[in-house]
Amino acid sequence: MDQVPPPGWTVLHNALTRTFTRADFVDALAFTLAVGKLAEADNHHPDIDLRYNKVLLNLSTHSEGHKITAKDLLLAEKINGLSEADIRLVSDDVRRRFAA
Repeated sequence: MDQVPPPGWTVLHNALTRTFTRADFVDALAFTLAVGKLAEADNHHPDIDLRYNKVLLNLSTHSEGHKITAKDLLLAEKINGLSEADIRLVSDDVRRRFAA
């Protein structure tokens, strides 16, 4: 990888990795769903580990032998750009669904 990882991301085992800590499980789930929306739109899917309020993301391009490519750097930047307002909308929706 020639480029520097986006802010907050590190390189570990040929992947960009970052752990996000959210307020609680529902907020972490909402964040995961927001990441999923970005990933599906880009047809580039991270490995996701959700544990209560922590979301660990690993980005590598599986079709390139699990190496970091421009696709990973771009998705990491998009994830960094997720707004709290957008995540809150998803979180509010999830809380409503769980309350039903």
